[in-house]
Formats: sequence, C-alpha cells, structure tokens
Amino acid sequence: MDQSLESYKTIYQGGTGEIIMKKSRFIATVSPAETEEEALDFIQQLKKKYWDATHNCYAYIIGIKNPVMRCSDDGEPSKTAGKPMLDVLIAKELTNLVVVVTRYFGGTLLGTGGLVKAYQTATIEGLNNSIIISKEPGVHMRLITDYNLVGKIQYYLGQENYHILSSDYTDTVALDVIIPADKVNAFQKKLADLSNGTLKAAEIKKTYYALIEGQVHLL
Repeated sequence: MDQSLESYKTIYQGGTGEIIMKKSRFIATVSPAETEEEALDFIQQLKKKYWDATHNCYAYIIGIKNPVMRCSDDGEPSKTAGKPMLDVLIAKELTNLVVVVTRYFGGTLLGTGGLVKAYQTATIEGLNNSIIISKEPGVHMRLITDYNLVGKIQYYLGQENYHILSSDYTDTVALDVIIPADKVNAFQKKLADLSNGTLKAAEIKKTYYALIEGQVHLL
C-alpha cells in the first residue's frame, strides 16, 4: 500500500444550513472538493446563484499533508467571516471540502463578535446537514475457497470486523473483501494458517473506503 495514503475526514455529501441573526439571513452551502479548482468552481457557482446577496464568504481546505487553506470575507470586516469559517473546518479536522456562507443583510449591524458567531454558526449548521465520513486506506481483495473453509473464514472476518463486499457461491466460494491497508500481511498470514498454506487472497486494487450508514463504500 502506498504509505502516503492516510485516513482523513471529509464530506461524502454536502448539505445546506440556514440561520437568521438580527434579521440577516445566513445560508451555508457545503460541498466536497478534491482540488482547488473544484473549490473555486463551486464558489463561482454559488456567487451566480446568490448574485443578489450582500456577501458570499467562503473557506476551503484541500489536501492531506500540508493542505491548501483559503478563505474570503467578501467585503465583511477583516477576519469576521472567512477565517472563523475556516477555523470550524480545522477544528473538525476536515479536508477536501469547501463552504460558502451567503448573507442577505437584514438592516441591523451585528458588530465584529456577532459576525464571527453568525458565520461560524451557519458553517456548523451546514456541516450538520452534510454527510461526514472518515476515508480509510484499504485493499480490495478476492479469495476463492472451498466450502469446508468458508465458515472459518467468515468467522475470522467477523471477529476482525472486516467487510465482505460480495460473495459468489458456485462449486467454490469467492469472497471479495476490503482489508485495512496495514492489516493485509496479517490477513494473508491468517488465511495461510486456516488453510494449511494453500489459500492466498488476490489483490484487486488499493482504494479508500468508508462506512456510510452502516454500509461499506469504496471511494
């Protein structure tokens, strides 16, 4: 497994959240973004969608090691919008995502503290309505065994909480499984132990995976 791959938290599906503070309306829109170009495209889309808004402030984080972090107050007083939004993303240890908070001014000034609170609260509301996942590095593997061993193998997989992606029962049993990247050697050794050295799983591909609503997904 590529040692540069690390687990990280991100957005599987973006959401929106809205708050009202002293008649000002704050709409947070969250989206996954794998690259800075994707983040910037999303920001431009939101600026077009909310072209009549007073402000479209944003924050995004891209990358795992030495991530790119950018934010904008879009005309709000310095460090009262984008930076507080970015602080929320950092605190929640998220990456590869972008958040835009759109403001429609309600006629009452909020002050520096009020603005910071509003933009952070809206960001949190948007994240609460998104699907946040932990992406784990793993290896999609396939093993083919006879019916005599399948019970032992399934028991072992269950004990280790390894997820079966699919199974095919014919004259033999083919199991596709996702194994955490750092457990592959131990997995192969256990298969050898269970089969007196006759069984070895084939690697299909290295991938990220995540549990989403109790189901494993390859990403």
